[in-house]
Amino acid sequence: MKGSKRRRRTTVVVALALIAGLGATVPSHAEATYPFRDPSRTVDQRVEDLLDRLTLDEKISLLHQYQPAIPRLGIESFRTGTEALHGVAWLGETTVFPQAIGLASTWDPALMEQVGSAVGDEARGFQQERPAGWGLNLWAPVVNPLRDPRWGRNEEGYSEDPELTGALSTAYGEGLTGGDPDHLKTAPTLKHYLANNNEWHRTTTSSDLRPRVAKEYEEAAFKPAIEANAATGVMSSYNLVNGRPATVNPDLDDVVRKWTSYDLLNVTDAFAPGNLPGDQKYYPSVTEGDAAAMKAGIDSFTDNNADSSVTTGAITSALRQGLLRESDIDEAAGHILSVRVRLGEFDPGGGKYGSIDKSVINSPAHQKLAREAATEGAVLLKNQAGTLPLKKSAKDVAVVGPLADTLYTDWYSGTLPYAVTPADGIAAKLGTAVTSSEGVDRIALKNAETGRYVTAGTDADGEPLKETSTSDTSAQFDIFDWGGGVVTLRSAANGKYVGYNWANFVNDQVQPNGWYVQQQFKLEEQADGTYLLRYAGYETEEPWWGNPVYLGPTGADGTLGLVAKDAAAHYTKDVVRSGVDEAVAAVKGKDNAVVVVGSNPSINGREAHDRTDMGLAPAQEALVRAVRAANPKTVVIVENSYPTTLGALQREVPALLWTSHAGQETGNALADLLYGDANPSGRLTQTWYRSESDLPSILDYDIIKSDRTYQYFKGSPLYPFGYGLSYTSFRYGDLRKTAGGYEVKVTNTGGRTGDEVVQLYAHQRVSRDKQPLKQLEAFQRVTLKPGETRTVKLKVTRQDLAHWDVTRSRWVVESGTYDIMVGASSTDVRARTTWQVSGETIPARELSRTTRAENFDDYDGTRLVDESKERGTAVGVTADRAWLKFADARLGSGAAKFTARLAGAAGTVEVRLGSPTGILAGTATFGGTSSPYAYETVTADLSRAAKGRTDVYLVLKGEGLRLATFALD
Repeated sequence: MKGSKRRRRTTVVVALALIAGLGATVPSHAEATYPFRDPSRTVDQRVEDLLDRLTLDEKISLLHQYQPAIPRLGIESFRTGTEALHGVAWLGETTVFPQAIGLASTWDPALMEQVGSAVGDEARGFQQERPAGWGLNLWAPVVNPLRDPRWGRNEEGYSEDPELTGALSTAYGEGLTGGDPDHLKTAPTLKHYLANNNEWHRTTTSSDLRPRVAKEYEEAAFKPAIEANAATGVMSSYNLVNGRPATVNPDLDDVVRKWTSYDLLNVTDAFAPGNLPGDQKYYPSVTEGDAAAMKAGIDSFTDNNADSSVTTGAITSALRQGLLRESDIDEAAGHILSVRVRLGEFDPGGGKYGSIDKSVINSPAHQKLAREAATEGAVLLKNQAGTLPLKKSAKDVAVVGPLADTLYTDWYSGTLPYAVTPADGIAAKLGTAVTSSEGVDRIALKNAETGRYVTAGTDADGEPLKETSTSDTSAQFDIFDWGGGVVTLRSAANGKYVGYNWANFVNDQVQPNGWYVQQQFKLEEQADGTYLLRYAGYETEEPWWGNPVYLGPTGADGTLGLVAKDAAAHYTKDVVRSGVDEAVAAVKGKDNAVVVVGSNPSINGREAHDRTDMGLAPAQEALVRAVRAANPKTVVIVENSYPTTLGALQREVPALLWTSHAGQETGNALADLLYGDANPSGRLTQTWYRSESDLPSILDYDIIKSDRTYQYFKGSPLYPFGYGLSYTSFRYGDLRKTAGGYEVKVTNTGGRTGDEVVQLYAHQRVSRDKQPLKQLEAFQRVTLKPGETRTVKLKVTRQDLAHWDVTRSRWVVESGTYDIMVGASSTDVRARTTWQVSGETIPARELSRTTRAENFDDYDGTRLVDESKERGTAVGVTADRAWLKFADARLGSGAAKFTARLAGAAGTVEVRLGSPTGILAGTATFGGTSSPYAYETVTADLSRAAKGRTDVYLVLKGEGLRLATFALD
């Protein structure tokens, strides 16, 4: 099970070999004699036996996502990649748990493990029937830290903090695996390695990771689950890291496999191998790209859907060309087979979990767990003057808003077996019907020139939109505003959404869906007050889309199609029914009004599409204000997948409750919280900013330099990391040091039982390096009855205080004073103390030794780039007079010569002391090379000023110049 290169066994079962050699048929019962089917043997022994029995072609066939059956050995087909982010997806009705961001907001590892176990059971539940897409290699969880809330896939991740992400992903993974790495329930794969937090040009943008960010932040989120054997591999991401595609990132072998002694099965993201010779243009062919990926640590190729021939052909060709050896094939196939053995595939009856059947899918126990998770993951953001909980005796309630009586699913969601909407849940809680209104306008679109209306079909399947003289409900549409100018149109005739099907616009969809989400439109107002109807399906954002995007009649019968802007129809937007007026009428005089607003997870940020607008849709914000004015006893539920800039709305409403799109039990969970049958206990796992202006570019991955996340952010957030209110209150005692960390007494001082999430943060007062303002080191969720006091123990070790020392490329704990803070959020500190730590003092840099340029302390005008296609990071110049700072260097009595390895464009490197414009100690001139990977060594004499202890700056001139290493001696 070791990750080191395996040596193939040469021994065989002689009798079976003789039989096979004579061409005789092996009796079916002979299968039982194969050592790879013997559970009493070690995993390594079983894998080696099976490898010895496979032909080279059979081993190569295992390296694609769709691994074929091998009938002669009684081996069934195997497929990597069942999606299981918050329930099993795409296989039919299953328990749908809250989105990952909602699960994480519980801050409850025990619950996460229960949910993971339930999801693992349901994945196993499909095994007797093996529907298309089924497999026990699960692609979950997503552990990319959520450094930027605009990331389109924010809903898939856990937190902006690596400690919290690591703890929760480990718990979820242990549930999925069953907790025994030798006998796996399922084989989870962590997504997406590494630094994958933007969807904009995601296959061609490079994430710059200076060593500290890579070690302290990005890798730190992935390591815990692998180290705990709660995951069986990673998926490489689409993006480049420091100029090198993640598909060929050598860290897959050099770093990730070192975190565990078990074999890992590393996979590529879908179609990523084809990107290497494709839009990334990193290798000239699939053959060279696939070979490089295998050398880097990829075992399984996700490419060309179920057609494995391209991959197997490329690997076979790579062997012929000498780019791969058979031992490379054995290594990758061995990793795959190790996981398959541990899944019990070759055990009698399918092993430990082989008897699980479909009866577990959406079982009553899992439904109850889904409700618990949805309840725990909701966060109470505001509760002015005890507005919540509501009284059950006040039964005359209106539930309004675009999400009041519907549940939306996301791209990686399973199929809902049932849906309890907020209105349903509240009605069930009160035992009576509630008044409901979506609060959206119903409109008619009339051609300003012809007077004809846009009409839709009245049957369940809908019909292509046409312009006709009809003006009844077939010409009416409910218009939903999702922000950013995007709306959806739902036909009043049949209750279905209008979408494009590559030929027509048809009202035939239950809700927006699909990869391109072809139910999106924009109404563009013109100077004369008319509107152009623009099609805004996601495919129109693709570079290959060359068709017009405006709607107008294209057929003799008035059928609408796509036309150029100058041929687009001009429509008047006639409001048949005002959504705001309807909602206001619904809430007037009611005991309470509940407004449910938020996002559509197919539209407001999702895979391949980052958010550009962090606020509520304008129409939704206007709805809340109107309802609040009509009924002061208004509660607002924000149901979305990310932090939101709520603006003035946050100040105006008395109570705010946030939930993710929380699955089938959303309505019951919200009702439990609103009416006090459950006490809110969720906590935010990300900073909620006041404005997009608080954030740098989404492509800026340097959280240290750009002051990102709660660790470095110096502004005032709308809501801080770790924040969440309760219906009760908690008092903290003094913080005390113990042998294993710290302890603090926490008392429930309110009148209700409640859960507190006790959070411990550390801050290093003095350091050679820039340190976080606060950093989460431990947390614990505790349940306390009224008046109950509990001593909460928080494990913190000296090593937890370490950071990455770029001067020596290793972890270091510096001597000094550390502030230790405990409280209810990252800003709500209730008790503090100091820890005098005896550690190290980072010595002055010894630049006389060869220093890697990437190990700078600060920089300007540079990018991190690939030193070679195989490995290494260099620094590339992107602006005139770029510079790198190497702080606190010891030059002694004097350094006489500067030596550097340079590649790429011609330029110069100035050695300056004290600042980028400080004393010039020397200049090296470089004539350039024909390739950015062809390095040459240049030297320069240094002046007598290059001595003592000082900050050394390298000022780089020549865009395209690359610096790999240097020395001053």
